[in-house]
Amino acid sequence: MARRYAVAALLTSLATALLAPIPRPHNTKLHSTSVKEMSDMMREQRKLMEEDEQTKLVMQALRGANTNEDDFQDANVRMKVVEMREGEKDLPTTYDPEALADYFGKRPGAVFSRVLQVVSTSASYLTGLAWDAARGKLEEAEVARAAQLRRTIVSLGPFFIKLGQALSIRPDILSPRAMVELQQLCDKVPSFPSDLAFATICEELNVNSVKDVFSEITPEPVAAASLGQVYKATLRSTGDEVAVKVQRPFVLETVSLDLYLARQLGIGLRNFAPSFVTERLDVIDLLDEFAGRFYGELDYVLECENGERVREDMKNLPRVLIPKNYPEVTTRRVHVAEWVDGEKLSQSTADDVAELVNLGVVTYLTQLLDTGFFHADPHPGNMLRAPDGRLVILDFGLMTEVTDDQRYGMIEAIAHLIHRDYDRIGDDFVNLDFIPEGTDVKPIVPALARVFDAALAGGGAKAINFNDLAADLAEITFTFPFRIPPYFALVIRAIGVLEGIALVGDPGFAIVDEAYPYISRRLLTDTSPRLRAALKYMVYGQSERFDVDRVIDMLGALERFAAVKKLADRDVDIVISESRETGLVREADAPILDRSIVPQDEDAARDALAFFFGEDGEVFREFLLDELVKSIDAGARATLPIPRPPLASPRVTTFLAKLQPPADDDDRAAIENARKLVAFLLRNDNNVDLSSVAPSRTSASVLRQLRALSPVVNERRDDLRLFGTKLAARLAEKQLARNFDALGSLIAPAASR
Repeated sequence: MARRYAVAALLTSLATALLAPIPRPHNTKLHSTSVKEMSDMMREQRKLMEEDEQTKLVMQALRGANTNEDDFQDANVRMKVVEMREGEKDLPTTYDPEALADYFGKRPGAVFSRVLQVVSTSASYLTGLAWDAARGKLEEAEVARAAQLRRTIVSLGPFFIKLGQALSIRPDILSPRAMVELQQLCDKVPSFPSDLAFATICEELNVNSVKDVFSEITPEPVAAASLGQVYKATLRSTGDEVAVKVQRPFVLETVSLDLYLARQLGIGLRNFAPSFVTERLDVIDLLDEFAGRFYGELDYVLECENGERVREDMKNLPRVLIPKNYPEVTTRRVHVAEWVDGEKLSQSTADDVAELVNLGVVTYLTQLLDTGFFHADPHPGNMLRAPDGRLVILDFGLMTEVTDDQRYGMIEAIAHLIHRDYDRIGDDFVNLDFIPEGTDVKPIVPALARVFDAALAGGGAKAINFNDLAADLAEITFTFPFRIPPYFALVIRAIGVLEGIALVGDPGFAIVDEAYPYISRRLLTDTSPRLRAALKYMVYGQSERFDVDRVIDMLGALERFAAVKKLADRDVDIVISESRETGLVREADAPILDRSIVPQDEDAARDALAFFFGEDGEVFREFLLDELVKSIDAGARATLPIPRPPLASPRVTTFLAKLQPPADDDDRAAIENARKLVAFLLRNDNNVDLSSVAPSRTSASVLRQLRALSPVVNERRDDLRLFGTKLAARLAEKQLARNFDALGSLIAPAASR
């Protein structure tokens, strides 16, 4: 039951977090929440959730709060491997279950040896677990047994370590306490002898001595992990300082044998386990998903290619440093990459840590929603702060592809959550692989409605009854074959790690404050049909009425994204000093990024106009064209009405009414929408609504803005002319259709006589 509650609370947290920064219905009107109000709500919500011990443990686990970041494991730990005389001969180097079964089917001695190792190493743990179960004290002894399990796993080697780490972010599989304990699994183990490592380098690079490739290399490793160990060296050909990673002997053999044995066990479970268990957790599918990625980690050539691909993907973010790889001296068991000095971001006390966390959010969202090539091992040790203030991301052996369907599906799901379209949210669960395809999700709708209506209600986090929400979410997650898909577990982990780092220096940090601007940018600029449809749904919702407040909210978020992006794009040597001058980074006594800061006054208007008429604004321009036509047409009819002759015949009156219909409530709403939008685009006077300012002040402000905009207008004159032509054509088309309709009202009665 504790695990059920943990999953339910996790999903509640995700749901309310996603929706916190978005204008929420309040007394039938949209209520825009300020950045401060959002942060206060998230802080309050976290405090309430963490009052429950199980939920607190899950949140800590997902943030990587318990991750062991040591460079080496305790010296008394011995990792057991299977030393096969024929080595890797004929052993598959990519994951192929049938090939593995064939290979080890011919080697019963190796299989028996590994089974004996596993049984003897885990006997003490399994015996203790059985004794606890017999006494009915499983829950009472959970912490002690989890710690014992962790020590057992480390001794059993890379497969078990990596599997334990993968399970440590799965609240749908493990209890919260087990998650926390497995997060302390250290991937670092005692190093193996350097003479073996250097022999591997010589064999892989086909040289007689490591000095043939490296003019200098440390005699002992600077770090050792379950798969390999790292040396600092100087590349002879270029003089570059590099990190040389050498794979541990017999790793491929041992991992392959463990995967073979685990899969045979999984086949047995699939054949004999009850159907309600296999519907929720298919061990074979989970293992195959994990194994494919794990084999990729064992191939350093693939890691090198991954690193260069990510380096290319991130080239538009100069403040993100992806170490250069050296494919000419990289092989399957030796990897050479640029050496980077830095301190772990999670341990840094520098003033710009919050700023780098924001940049990390942009980086991971770029991977998640733009490139679809996602860093699947986002633990705190893989993110550093370089001495020059850049964000360093390391280790690209474990990556995952996020499909277009999954990327678009996440954004569509957010739009449906905003509008409380629960029927579509049920379908989103299927599209995002939370529920198997073909499942009837209609019965899920009432529970969804209760959950999200409570999360979106007024009163903030104090008004939310988390026990009731947990019960409703438990109904969703355990009545249906609900599961957290592997890719989404990695997404949650990446976001959680970033949030965990940020919370150390800023207790009021809310990850959604950084994510929403990025999502707004995607919706406002992406040309794909699905995201254009999602943008329309986001703004119009189920009522199909234009919501200008939501558009302005998204544009404001886009400005916040642009402010962070400018920091990321600036030269590293000047970004720190300039960011302090502009107020984007506070001084050392308050090292918290002010995330509400956006360009002000004329700068904001210039940026807005440049966006609107620039290449990125194409989707937004086309999207707004219909609404602008409506508002201009309505304004013209309201301002310059055609006079109605007092003694005109009914036919003439009908003709004039159709030629120029009087402004109605919809027309007046369109005019007001246009006024609000233009006011937003032409200024950003500390977010003061111009409608509350005296007309004389408003006019003077607009004139000042227009003068400041003249350079941008001149630069974008061709775009302005094209857009103006489209607008005039659509207005003419609308009036022409109205003219024909009016003429028809005159001609039809005459023709009938």
